[in-house]
Amino acid sequence: MNLGKLGVWYFFDGLTSEAAAQAAQRIEALGYGTLWIPETVGKSPVVTAAWLLSQTQSLNIATGIINIYHREPGVTLAAQNSLCEQSGGRFLLGMGVSHKPLVEGVRGLNYGPPVATMRSYLEKMVSSPYTGVMPADQPKTVIAALGPKMLALAAEQTAGAHPYFSSPDHTAMARSVMGPDAWLCPEQKVILETDPEKARALAKPVAGIYQKLPNYRNNWLRMGLTEDDIDQLSDKFIDTTFAWGSVESIQARIQAHLDAGANHVCIQPVNPSGQFGELHWEALEALAPVNA
Repeated sequence: MNLGKLGVWYFFDGLTSEAAAQAAQRIEALGYGTLWIPETVGKSPVVTAAWLLSQTQSLNIATGIINIYHREPGVTLAAQNSLCEQSGGRFLLGMGVSHKPLVEGVRGLNYGPPVATMRSYLEKMVSSPYTGVMPADQPKTVIAALGPKMLALAAEQTAGAHPYFSSPDHTAMARSVMGPDAWLCPEQKVILETDPEKARALAKPVAGIYQKLPNYRNNWLRMGLTEDDIDQLSDKFIDTTFAWGSVESIQARIQAHLDAGANHVCIQPVNPSGQFGELHWEALEALAPVNA
């Protein structure tokens, strides 16, 4: 499976299925290797992945991420094998433990110790029966990993890690923990805006969605940010976690991840319009691999 060096990460909950298919086809035509789709309380990532895979020819579809609390391990294994077989190996399973406020507060489920829970889930997937036709190649799995223990688990038991909302310095730390062989696929939010005040203003509502979630906060503290940086969404916080500015400056941030050890970087473009579900095509076209 070749993810390509550059992919796109985006919510498709705000798009109709037809519009999502058109967007995926356009992303494919721009040369991006992989499209990452998340799971919160909107569309099913499994159903969406099946639809988008059926509407594209070469684009990989990855989940970034499937929440393991939403389905038991055997169901996830069946979905992974089915999607890989249907698509000729173009599906990548990314899964994670999400966050306690979402699992307990929104879903009413019990949230366990993250690393132990993920380890147990992976072991149960391996032991789950599956009698369907297998894909030609063994399906790949990555897990959402930020801290050293989860990163180590990713390297030990899966193809690698999908860190979200981090930085090139975090990528370097992750590579040092995971060793040279595991996949490392960080997400990077990008804003094609050269005015610092405007760019940071665009970043803050996006950051606010994640600001109170404990797993991200803990990781930002590990990255050298302070509680005040996080609470105030300081310039340091925005500049550390977002890539904003000219095409060249954003490309430099992407390259910094690659230089730090990333195999693949998936960019999440922030639309200056502020409209949910509207991809910022100007940014995607400017950064596209076909234009490199």
